[in-house]
Amino acid sequence: MPTHTMKTFYGKLKKQGPESAYYLLGSEDVLKDEAVSQIIERVLDESSQDFNLDQVSAGQIDPAGLTDLCNTLPMMADRRVVVVRGVEAWKRKTRAKKAALAYLQNPAPETILILVQSADDEKVDKTLAAAAYTVEFGEMPAEDTARWLKREADRHGIRFDRGADEHLLATVGANLAALRSEVAKLSGLAVDAPITVQQVGDVVGIHQGETLTDWRDAVLAGDAARAASLIESILNQSGATGVRLVMALGTALIGAGVARAHYDTGKRGRALYSAVFNSIKAVRPYGFKWGDEATKWASWAPQWPVPRIRLAIDDARRADELLKDTHVSDDAGVLTDLVMRLAAGKEVMT
Repeated sequence: MPTHTMKTFYGKLKKQGPESAYYLLGSEDVLKDEAVSQIIERVLDESSQDFNLDQVSAGQIDPAGLTDLCNTLPMMADRRVVVVRGVEAWKRKTRAKKAALAYLQNPAPETILILVQSADDEKVDKTLAAAAYTVEFGEMPAEDTARWLKREADRHGIRFDRGADEHLLATVGANLAALRSEVAKLSGLAVDAPITVQQVGDVVGIHQGETLTDWRDAVLAGDAARAASLIESILNQSGATGVRLVMALGTALIGAGVARAHYDTGKRGRALYSAVFNSIKAVRPYGFKWGDEATKWASWAPQWPVPRIRLAIDDARRADELLKDTHVSDDAGVLTDLVMRLAAGKEVMT
């Protein structure tokens, strides 16, 4: 069977009901868990779940046990649901996998079987995909992540003040599990008013203006002093590394290069923004809002001619090599030197 998108999955579930068997995979475990919950809610009411819902581990269930679960008749309901998690344990031709594939050749009409593969292994199992309705749940675009965050906040009964949700996304990124954890913490503040930017900063530990994106933007905008001053605090943030900072900078330099290419054709103002936005849309990258990023790339274009961008990318590559060198432990020093080199590159090109 073909691999379906999350949008296609939900549309079909709403209009036509559930399939007899699903195979869910991809990098976003939270989205897979939500999909499982939606299938269960569509099939079973809460009162019947104790009798008609079984959730097991693929690595622990034996072939006979799996077959019995799938062929058991529902009790006081029309259908039952069997969820098997961790099917990446079936990558080898285990006996349990053989039993699952044999069952899928002639699935019981009363049973909905859901096979869930964890994010630890994103590779499609072709044999499972051929036998079940396959859905891939990958990282969402920034706009969809923002909508997901609003739904999660609504579920916890909290509201965000202006800019607070954007700051949370800027600090945590598109990691839905981390976002869910932070929203749960914010809901514990027990306040009636909307959650402010300051409160998000206090809970997450990263205040407005001190994110990796703020550092990247300062570098590209030519504010070397601010960029250098942010390095230590950003490196002390959870999950931040020198390599990650350089990777973000490299992506931004490529973006500036795209904008400069349009700039050099004579595009300015709205025409430049539209051309940059269309370039981003054609690639459909994840992790940021296309409109916001297009505005930034277009604003950087005048001060980043192509020779300067090439020099900066070379400097970033050398910094990346140093940061990956096990004999170098001064990430802050390497990054500060990189910031200064990029600032000096402007003088060389003028």
